[in-house]
Amino acid sequence: MDSEVDYEAVFNAIVVPSVVLTPDFVIVAVNDALLNVMKRTRADVLGQLAFTVFPDNPGAPNDPAAHAMRASLERVAATGRRNALPMQRYDVEVPGRPGVLEERYWSAVTAPVLGPDGKAKLIIHAVEEVTDFLRQLRGYGEDGVSDTRTALEAMTTNVYARAQELHNLNERLKQTAGQQRHAMAALREAIERQQRFVFDASHDLRNPITALLTELEVALSEPDIDTHEILYKLLRDAERLNEIVADLLELARLDTAAPDAEVELIDLGRFVVEELERRRVTASVHTRIDSEVLVTACRIRLARLLGNLMANAERHTTTTIEVIVTRDPPHAVLEVIDDGPGIAPADRERIFERLRRLDDARHKDPGGSGLGLPIAREIARVYGGHLYAADQPTGARFVLRLPLTA
Repeated sequence: MDSEVDYEAVFNAIVVPSVVLTPDFVIVAVNDALLNVMKRTRADVLGQLAFTVFPDNPGAPNDPAAHAMRASLERVAATGRRNALPMQRYDVEVPGRPGVLEERYWSAVTAPVLGPDGKAKLIIHAVEEVTDFLRQLRGYGEDGVSDTRTALEAMTTNVYARAQELHNLNERLKQTAGQQRHAMAALREAIERQQRFVFDASHDLRNPITALLTELEVALSEPDIDTHEILYKLLRDAERLNEIVADLLELARLDTAAPDAEVELIDLGRFVVEELERRRVTASVHTRIDSEVLVTACRIRLARLLGNLMANAERHTTTTIEVIVTRDPPHAVLEVIDDGPGIAPADRERIFERLRRLDDARHKDPGGSGLGLPIAREIARVYGGHLYAADQPTGARFVLRLPLTA
């Protein structure tokens, strides 16, 4: 017994009108049932774009479902998932009467044929005509009872309208479900990030606390020890604790608060010059400052941002730090550039993660918390700006962009 199946013969024998398309919507196969209802030949359709052979329904140009078939095909090609359409109107030309269209109604299912990669390799679009069902409803009133006929015609119209509404509702529900999945994923990520942050912060706080306890134990166990030296060490550890707590509080404020009420118009170039004059900088600082570069921000927080960038540059520079203020409409631009070892491209976003410290930073400043750059970026964000590490031939280059104020 021959076990081979003639799939082409099976496809042509299927009574449901069907067409097979590529993911680019080119027709590669069509069965006899579809050719019969559409009054076409295979030569008319094979190798043609589906939307060329079957354009939007010319008999109902204002039908809101006119583009439903195209949308269904595109959705299946993009997602690799089956899609069912509600009752659709698609008129067919009357045989022997070119240009004369007959009103027809259809239900349709579009399904993918998936390849090994899980993507749609082919698309099957199958339709079933329901025109006779609607005509029967309309025909029930032909016994002369005009009220009944009117009611049935209204019911026919209502069935079609409700089908469209159900389809639209289903699409909205799918979209809402997708949005909820994204929201839940974002929430889980935020919770995990917060847990990691709390763990890392607790670890960093333990270091100065452990040092404090050690020094106190030494002071208590050795009565002849130099108390001045012990107190000095205790003061350094307490200052370090205070800095970490202050940074954590600042991040908490930036996470939960709106921009400060005490914002003001600031000439960024003049502000940078004044802040650099106040700061004791161990390296040589070169400046290039444009005039009339105006921004709106809180002066205290902007000073914190600049201070964190300068502290980072001092920690890594070899000899020189360059500070630049320019206009690049619609942005005011502040750049802090050092001539140190620089930052690898793969690390340019990692350094803005809270409590993230690269090996070089830990070596140069073992007491650092890894919060300075994250705080600086959050301050930039609060005032509608962005802080990032940019390309630089030698050293590191941090770029702050804030909205220019007229």
